[in-house]
Amino acid sequence: MRINDHSTNLNTFHITHHGAKMGVTGSCHQLDSGSGKLLIDCGLFQGDETRSLDVEFEVHDIDALLITHAHIDHIGRLPWLLAAGFKSPIYTTHATASLIPLMLDDGLKLQLGMKKAARKKILSLIETLLVPVDYNTWQVVNQAQAQAQALAEIRFQPAGHILGSSYIEVKLPTEEVIVFSGDLGPNNTLLLPDPKSPERADVLVIESTYGDKQHDSIEDRADRLKALINRSLQDGGVVLIPAFSVGRTQELLFDIENLIATQLDENEQREWSKLPVILDSPMAAEVTKQYREFKTLWGKEAKEHLAQGRHPLAFEQCITIGSHHDHQALVNRLKQTGEPAIVVAASGMCNGGRILNYLEALLPDSRTDVILAGYQARGTLGREIQKGNKNVDISGDKIEVNAHIHTMSGYSAHADQRDLLAFIEGIKAKPKEIRIVHGDIHSQRTLSKLIEEKSLAHSVTVAADQ
Repeated sequence: MRINDHSTNLNTFHITHHGAKMGVTGSCHQLDSGSGKLLIDCGLFQGDETRSLDVEFEVHDIDALLITHAHIDHIGRLPWLLAAGFKSPIYTTHATASLIPLMLDDGLKLQLGMKKAARKKILSLIETLLVPVDYNTWQVVNQAQAQAQALAEIRFQPAGHILGSSYIEVKLPTEEVIVFSGDLGPNNTLLLPDPKSPERADVLVIESTYGDKQHDSIEDRADRLKALINRSLQDGGVVLIPAFSVGRTQELLFDIENLIATQLDENEQREWSKLPVILDSPMAAEVTKQYREFKTLWGKEAKEHLAQGRHPLAFEQCITIGSHHDHQALVNRLKQTGEPAIVVAASGMCNGGRILNYLEALLPDSRTDVILAGYQARGTLGREIQKGNKNVDISGDKIEVNAHIHTMSGYSAHADQRDLLAFIEGIKAKPKEIRIVHGDIHSQRTLSKLIEEKSLAHSVTVAADQ
């Protein structure tokens, strides 16, 4: 069955949304022009938005795929895209190209239980199609069937969301410029530089995950994290932080190292020195290595920490858990002893991964603190916990929730309402159209209303309302 997603005519081209239209997962957008077709992202649907993994649109005539970043809701259906017959180049940044195989390998193993040999075959094919591109460099994309004929020029610009993330400028032969935001990061984070607005966008397709909300400030998030950890040290028990392997995990480690290095008094230093910071996610550990490998992409403050001889993503108290045996032994130990610890584990929405075993063991303990440090999609366990449910289902068992539950929006890797508006306001010439995607319906409509009130575009379209 073909998904009948909205398509709007825009002079010489039109844009079709195959995903991230009614919610925040499954990002996939198609740009059709007189000279060819581009696909921007091909992500997995998650939570209440989950649907068939099959690609339900024609792929044989798509000339190229452009990837904004390596989160699974933007790349998760790549194997199914290939299975449907896609054989064209895949353009992305160098850092994203290095992360894609890691992320997909983990996803195929967890989602399908696929054996290593089968995963390797799929990933090898994807790697042959990848074309890494430098930031801030125009790249010509040719038609797949007529290599000498240019379809468009594309340029990847830093989006500040995760390592390698970008928004993409597409310049057509008509000189029209369409910008796809991907996922924009917040301003003033310490690990990655802020996104800078494009000079021009005739049409802007922009995310709206937090189009109706404003995050805690960076300063407030660190202070609050410190207070929660101090409380845990007094009471005993574990601080559990479900976190995505790419982005949030590294931001958390950066802040914890900074607290230990610069923000503790003498008594706190003595207590915190006994506190293990446990990274229990082989995937996150591998991604963190990639963050260190691409440290030239870090923000100014993070680079200054390195220059001082500090290692914000590899500090002494940070312990990495590798094997499943060691993981299960640690879960049992923490359940039995109630000793203080900080545990960062995947997944960020609690819908899989090692965090489930910690939650099953420690949610009933009133000494446990759970910090939900990012967006929790509808239909995920994270959303159920966030709503304050006193009992939740984990692996078919009803688990009592006595733990303290905290939401810290300051750790979101997404731009909030202010950041989104600032990104739009920074475009020198008012866009002819802004298309709002990748958000719950209320978020899309709220952001649309503000854009109209501020007269930031000649027209605004809410994808969820089409």
